[in-house]
Amino acid sequence: MKILVVGDWHSLLHEEAVFRAFDALGHDTARFSWHQYFWAAGGFLACGARLAGKVQNKLIAGPRVAQLNTDLVARAAEVRPDAIFVYRGTHVTRETLQRIRERLPGTVLVGYNNDDPFAPGYSRLLWRHFLAAVPHYDLMLAYRPHNIEDFRRAGARRVRLLRSWYVPERNRRVELTPDERERYCCDVVFAGHYEPDGRIALVERIVREGFHFRLFGPEWGRVTGRSQILGRLGPVTPLNVEEYNKALCGGEIALCLLSTLNRDTYTRRCFEIPATGTFMLAQYSDDLAQLFREGSEAVFFRSEDEMVEKLRYFLEHPVEREAIARAGQRRVTADGHDVYSRMERVIEWIGEIQNG
Repeated sequence: MKILVVGDWHSLLHEEAVFRAFDALGHDTARFSWHQYFWAAGGFLACGARLAGKVQNKLIAGPRVAQLNTDLVARAAEVRPDAIFVYRGTHVTRETLQRIRERLPGTVLVGYNNDDPFAPGYSRLLWRHFLAAVPHYDLMLAYRPHNIEDFRRAGARRVRLLRSWYVPERNRRVELTPDERERYCCDVVFAGHYEPDGRIALVERIVREGFHFRLFGPEWGRVTGRSQILGRLGPVTPLNVEEYNKALCGGEIALCLLSTLNRDTYTRRCFEIPATGTFMLAQYSDDLAQLFREGSEAVFFRSEDEMVEKLRYFLEHPVEREAIARAGQRRVTADGHDVYSRMERVIEWIGEIQNG
């Protein structure tokens, strides 16, 4: 099957994983990225161009947005794919999908979004093109169970649940060097973004209780400086893919928190953490409790006090902790939570549409 993968492509975590999985499964895979439409090379003369790109990218309007949509139609006509997989299509307009369908009526249009475009905390500006285009996709892939009905109400023709995944080459157990152990080893690690949803209180409590805690991820830098407790941790920085995996491997316990902004009932980390063979302590949800057997494949907490209690207990019981970690690793493998298994399902769904 010939597949065109479309997306912003500003990182290796999202579109690139999809592209590589389709390619590894033996499909003829092409790409179209749009992040480069909004930045310019460094230098004095480029300052105005960079500012213009930043503004147009934020507003999702202007000549660069129009150009990328024109170029996407041309790229589709050039590749003539059997399917187009659009990852988080914030910048792809319904008119573009209509033009592609006119030129390539047999091409299956697939849309996927790892964020929750229906969540009340987001700006409508961000999702206006995406939501307007929903009825023009042949298949919408919902990241969360509750988004299935959201997409139907938005006019989607077909909806399937496509959960996130781990990437076996990136999310795996590795042995740390002495220098890496110095940087990453700890009782508890949280590697994830900051969000004003109460998680700062959770991580402050972990520090106050005296656990050896390490914190990594974007957006934390602007809040830790205002916290006397978290200020003790020093600068909190994001991690690249390889460093992220090492950070998870360095923790005796890895914390998994759910995004309130995205109304998460699970998250990508709930697969990535067990894939490394690290013990996962996650915020409870009914959804997560269906994915992992509580107490034997993962452990959940429902309150701040319960989080502290379980951290202390499992740090004091390493044999039990390691048995749960191994069982969690077996679970994500057996249930096919890897990116290759996910994309195999997508291929099956595309085939069903092609076969009528």
